[in-house]
Amino acid sequence: MKILGDLSENELRELIAETGEKPFRAGQILRGLRSGKRISEITELSVGLRKSLLEKFVDLPVEIIETRKSAIDGTEKFLFRLSDGNVIEGVLMKYKYGNTQCVSTQVGCRMGCAFCASGIGGLVRNLSAGEILGQIEQVNVYLGGTLTDRKVTNVVLMGSGEPLDNYENTVKFLKNVSDSSGLNISPRNISLSTCGLVPEIRKLAEENIDVNLTVSLHNPFDEQRKKLMPIAYKYKVKEILDACSYYFKKTGRRYIFEYSLVKGQNDTKECADELIRLLKGRHCHVNIIRLNEVKEKGLLPTSDKTAYSFAETLSKSGLSATVRRSMGADIEGACGQLRRKHLEKEGV
Repeated sequence: MKILGDLSENELRELIAETGEKPFRAGQILRGLRSGKRISEITELSVGLRKSLLEKFVDLPVEIIETRKSAIDGTEKFLFRLSDGNVIEGVLMKYKYGNTQCVSTQVGCRMGCAFCASGIGGLVRNLSAGEILGQIEQVNVYLGGTLTDRKVTNVVLMGSGEPLDNYENTVKFLKNVSDSSGLNISPRNISLSTCGLVPEIRKLAEENIDVNLTVSLHNPFDEQRKKLMPIAYKYKVKEILDACSYYFKKTGRRYIFEYSLVKGQNDTKECADELIRLLKGRHCHVNIIRLNEVKEKGLLPTSDKTAYSFAETLSKSGLSATVRRSMGADIEGACGQLRRKHLEKEGV
């Protein structure tokens, strides 16, 4: 069955027009869905209209089935069940300025990055725009939020999946989530993380959405990067840098490079010096990440001392660089870990 939450307000108006209902019903449906309600719970609609919609559309596309809360920093992890039985996960990180939710864009992932649990088992399927949006709607309800008192203030597309490998649905989600009639989350409060799909980065620059672009770099040397990220066989670092520069030119938005430190692989002075050579003078920030260990991958995180020393080397050269605060370490906060544990428990 279809997902009603995939539709924009204009598309809902077209749908309602076909049923012979009055146009204002589209707004009622949109507000109900964005409030996290099931179709059957939107009581502003007649019983007949709800019944008609349920013949074509899923009642609730995304449902929270498990939560975990960190005793260390209050980070919360969510396991969601989709209407077809697949599971995805998300994270809510709490800061002084608001709540940031990390959402998934695919069930699984086909990028195969060496340090990520999401790709274990490969790609199952893409999420629809409404399924991506549904994660935020349900967490907002969980937090006691409403459309007029939204509790999720920021969104990062850094959960399971590669957002730009699900390009059309991701872009539709970005447009729908920022719609003033719905959740109204500004693109400036949304970050999209990609492993570096060059054509799609350039295409995104033309969409007039202007979200914050974050690129998983993880090694400045092409041959070494291939060991961590198979996408490096397709796109060289220079191609990624050129695409990022184009994104900045079109949007005016500074971009971020994520750099997960793997012990003995990309935490060397040689890597730091090459990053400085490549990035100096660019409108970017380097986010140093202490690797979350994934037992199936066999990679070890570098020491905190090395991480801060690495960041200091970049900063002293004039680059903007910080070590990202690790959150949710006691609740399998890293991408794909909770879903993986659930699948193992289910014997999948």
